[in-house]
Amino acid sequence: MRTGFRLALATFPVGFALFLPSAAHAWPWPRPDAGDPFTMSVDDVACGTGRVAVRLHNQSRQPVYYSLKADSSSVSSGAIPARDTIVKHVPVHKGSNAEIEAYHVTDKQPEALIDSTIVDNDCPWGHRTGHLPFTGPPTDLMAKLATAGGLVVMGGILWWYGSIWPRRLP
Repeated sequence: MRTGFRLALATFPVGFALFLPSAAHAWPWPRPDAGDPFTMSVDDVACGTGRVAVRLHNQSRQPVYYSLKADSSSVSSGAIPARDTIVKHVPVHKGSNAEIEAYHVTDKQPEALIDSTIVDNDCPWGHRTGHLPFTGPPTDLMAKLATAGGLVVMGGILWWYGSIWPRRLP
């Protein structure tokens, strides 16, 4: 088989999925549910504050009431204006994780789960991000000092041996 023919065969499934919309829906990439009134997106944990930014975006043309929970305890609740996005900051303790859940609240249904995600706070402890902790003097400095000390000791031995070696016997 020629290389060009192999390349065409390899790209055929991807091209098929991109050009036919019905085939594109078979791929497992994440898509928001069309029936949900709002979507939730979660950023990474900010190491300075230990909080995570949660964005709630209203997809409908009317205000939507929500309830935001972290580990089954209520963090925030209220309304999202039509076609608007609000940002809420949820605290996550260092070295732990939290399950963040967004619920749609209506009169008919008290809470309908919209989205849920688990956030890990794996920020470094005890020092700032980007800075390594002090672990002692540099290794190359210690090696230079050890070499200098060895040369001084060796020089002293050679000086002493040079003073006694050309002995003259009486």
